[in-house]
Amino acid sequence: MISVIIMQLLNWVVSIQINVAHKQDNWKRDVLIHRLIYCLKKPGPPCHITMSCEVVKIELNKEKNKDFTCHQCGKSLSCKASLKDHMRIHTGEKPFTCPQCGKSFTRKQGFIRHIRVHTGEKPYVCKHCGKTFRNGANLWSHLRVHSHEKPFKCALCVKGFLSKDHLDRHMRVHTEEKPFSCPQCEKCFRTKCSLGIHKRIHIADNPFLCTHCGKHFVSKRNFESHIRIHTGEKPFTCDQCGKSYKWSNSLRIHKLIHSGEQPFKCDQCDKRFVLESQLKDHMRTHTKEKPYLCFVCGKRFTWLGSFKDHLKIHSGVKNLTSARIVRRVSNSQEP
Repeated sequence: MISVIIMQLLNWVVSIQINVAHKQDNWKRDVLIHRLIYCLKKPGPPCHITMSCEVVKIELNKEKNKDFTCHQCGKSLSCKASLKDHMRIHTGEKPFTCPQCGKSFTRKQGFIRHIRVHTGEKPYVCKHCGKTFRNGANLWSHLRVHSHEKPFKCALCVKGFLSKDHLDRHMRVHTEEKPFSCPQCEKCFRTKCSLGIHKRIHIADNPFLCTHCGKHFVSKRNFESHIRIHTGEKPFTCDQCGKSYKWSNSLRIHKLIHSGEQPFKCDQCDKRFVLESQLKDHMRTHTKEKPYLCFVCGKRFTWLGSFKDHLKIHSGVKNLTSARIVRRVSNSQEP
């Protein structure tokens, strides 16, 4: 009976001490477990468990008080393992190599995430919609879609974004920076994705040709979406009312009608809207903004519909393309 109590006490002490040390290096946990078990099993008078734990605690405090500073760049790290990982940035060492594609990584965590590209494993699941992700950071960013949280704010236009990457891309709109250039024609782009799409233009054999109207597309996704205009196919069906749509985004917007969700709220009158574009249009009732300018007579309009009706007054100015150009120009200059 006494031995059982001692073992239970031992397990309790081990669990507490391991939890205290869980953020430290693995070897420290191994040392803790070894010392406790060794003190219990060794012959002769047993040493006190509390004394053994105290020794480990002292060792941990010594580690905590050490200075882990990189001698090359001056950056301070929290522990020896972090400093070791950091030093690979300067040495260029990449000890973790993928056996399938040969790509090498500086950190083990990056290597593990990469392996999931080959295995297709996505262990992180969204509890709201069931969408899966390869790493926890992507899941954390995705959860903001449901909470409507946009913590990354632009200092120039106060627009909010779900992640820092989205904010960084947005900032190039203000700075006009285009860091991604095409090696064939030297055209520059704000995002790597835009450059990738552009590169397909230089490919001689472009398979994305619409046989109905002869229009070319640089991406398969846009081509397939376009084809539905001619075929009338509506593959996206609402599971509640059976209504079908050509595009997935149209179905997503339609489902908000059933849920009653109106995530976009006016900060001036508390009115709510299903779409962000609806909120932007509504804000003009407060700002009195009239972004649509008629180049013929100089009259301005708050709403696109009113602007299009007005264009019919002037002969030869009836197309929507002109309206879009007018709106874009009118945001930057006055008549």
